[in-house]
Amino acid sequence: MVKKMNAAVMYGPNDIRYEEVDRPICPEGGFVLKVKAIGLCGSDIRNLTTDSRKGNYPYIYGHEVVGEVCEVYPEVENYKVGQMIYVYPEAHCLKCENCRSGHNEQCTEVEHYTDRPGGFADYIAYTKKRVDRGATYVLPDGVDPILATLAEPMSSTYACVENINVTLGDTVAIIGAGPIGIFLSILSKMRGAEKVILIDINQARLDMASKFDIDYLINSSEKDPVEEVLKLTNSIGANKVISANPSTIAQQQSILMAKKSGIVVFFGGVPKGALTEIDTNIIHYNGLWIYGHYGANSIQVQKAFELAISKRFPAREIITHVLPLRDINEAIELTKKGEALKVVLLPSED
Repeated sequence: MVKKMNAAVMYGPNDIRYEEVDRPICPEGGFVLKVKAIGLCGSDIRNLTTDSRKGNYPYIYGHEVVGEVCEVYPEVENYKVGQMIYVYPEAHCLKCENCRSGHNEQCTEVEHYTDRPGGFADYIAYTKKRVDRGATYVLPDGVDPILATLAEPMSSTYACVENINVTLGDTVAIIGAGPIGIFLSILSKMRGAEKVILIDINQARLDMASKFDIDYLINSSEKDPVEEVLKLTNSIGANKVISANPSTIAQQQSILMAKKSGIVVFFGGVPKGALTEIDTNIIHYNGLWIYGHYGANSIQVQKAFELAISKRFPAREIITHVLPLRDINEAIELTKKGEALKVVLLPSED
């Protein structure tokens, strides 16, 4: 008899149903986790509210997974029943040219998390490929699984500020005050940035951001963000500008608020097919470096996990809501409205 579990199942755009489904069977050479906590990511919301799978439903999303190993295939030695682990969503091959050159985020043989059912469920199964490739991290005793869910969004933001070398004395302007913008702001200050300027059109998000050590908050629905950044930098512009939201307007604004020879990062992906109109003369004559950021390499994933669960990072302030998985639709709405900064979902204990 097939065992059952509860899961948040997507049947189409904005059609997510909390229902009973078949519990996954342990794959040959793999293992099964009992999900203890899972973060709700902006990309999850985008996927759950659009026709992300082009009619290929039902499907279970969810990739910011922390759980307890509850079943291990015989002869698998790397995992033990009872271990609490965080699983990085992408399984890089570590062998292709991109991986070997330190760019695991561009792995050509990656096992994408969307290739298999996700973690918005009581249980999730991982394959032999995951066992072989790793990218799982055991939580030290006493670490709250809820806090460990931040390791995944931490990884890409950690990689971003490291890759563009945010450093002592920098002025960093960040467009987008969602969880990613908050992470980028905190990490920039930790790396020694003198001024961090956070910009958003949503005042509720800016109000939540005010509890963190961020120097300036700008509501771009009320003030011109480019003018404000130039005022705050004596008309010089920011050393680094990060567009951390899915907006072509933000990308347009980002090159206008960067100092000459500065770095502009396109962090947030825009909707497919959307094109950003940019005056390339500004890039040319101001000597700007435009950097498209995505993902993290393997060592950055590890360092991000270690920082996310450390006392140096204000994880509890970032997680504003902890809700049962059955309330995933409420969690989506709270996040979309800007009333929640970061939501973590808890599957049932049945």
